[in-house]
Amino acid sequence: METLRLRVDADHMDDPESEQALEAAATLLKRGGLVALPTETVYGLGANALDPVAVAGIFRAKGRPGWDPLIVHVADETMLAQVVSEVPDAARQLMRAFWPGPLTLLLRRSETVPDAVTAGRALVGVRMPAHRVALELIRRAGVPIAAPSANRFGHTSPTTAEHVFDDLDGRIDAVVDAGPTLFGVESTVVDATSVPMMIYRPGAVTVEQIRAVVSAAEVYVERAGLADEPREAMPSPGVGLRHYAPKARLILVEDGAVKGRLGDLALDFLGQRVGLMLPTGWARLSGAGYEIFDWGRWPDAGEEPSELAQRLFAGLRWLDARGCAVILCPVPQGEGLGAAIRDRLRKAAWVNDIDP
Repeated sequence: METLRLRVDADHMDDPESEQALEAAATLLKRGGLVALPTETVYGLGANALDPVAVAGIFRAKGRPGWDPLIVHVADETMLAQVVSEVPDAARQLMRAFWPGPLTLLLRRSETVPDAVTAGRALVGVRMPAHRVALELIRRAGVPIAAPSANRFGHTSPTTAEHVFDDLDGRIDAVVDAGPTLFGVESTVVDATSVPMMIYRPGAVTVEQIRAVVSAAEVYVERAGLADEPREAMPSPGVGLRHYAPKARLILVEDGAVKGRLGDLALDFLGQRVGLMLPTGWARLSGAGYEIFDWGRWPDAGEEPSELAQRLFAGLRWLDARGCAVILCPVPQGEGLGAAIRDRLRKAAWVNDIDP
């Protein structure tokens, strides 16, 4: 299969090349094809969420097991009504506050949603993306779009079209290339049917922001060890799994223990090619055997690590591509967006001492 690259300029979607690309991608989706599309979080692998054959193609292309549910993306209230049977008042409050945006709500599914989308569970994850290209493509396709991250299962999530081609070239119909994503980490996932609400996955919408809208919200704690193969369907995408992983051995260290001293820690791995996720301004290393990714500015107290989140997966992929056997990565504090970064790193790491 030839995978098409369909280029869209998000700021000029009405120009001829963008218009042609959007129409081609929408046609593929209508016909049951697989199209990777940009969102504000990461690139997603899209298919008609109401077509069981198209949904099965997502699992096949990614090598994704059937126990891991998908997230459905909608463009309007009509599409939302196609995939959910009811929307609690508290969920409406979150929608008004954060949709379109990087917030996925688990709601009671409608009968039209194939079992494969929810891994047989009663709830379906649904969100309305804020990315202009994603919204326009969903509108043109005219159907809700199931779209997990557009990478091979368990691998580092893609934040550029090139990342998608690295993993899925020849396995899907097309990639809509609209440049790098904005947030760089996946959406926050909240069970909006429970009281209190359960935040299963931290993301770009923070726990603090959610609690400012609906005060009764708890954070899911994974008490058991992370698994490669769980015993039953997951209650939410991304929980309880080793995930987001580079090929290299990823080792995490708390920022307070390593600021300015990553070079000393790298000496423990002499003889191996070592990669460093190095924040701007931290002490650099000299000499052969090291690959350094400029991760971005480390946040001051009270600031969100937005640049670190946006460049996280790109950095892990960059160091992988340079043949690193080991990647050392400092970990930001666990509030706000830092909680999302910690979650992704913990699930990707081989060795770490951080709490969930």
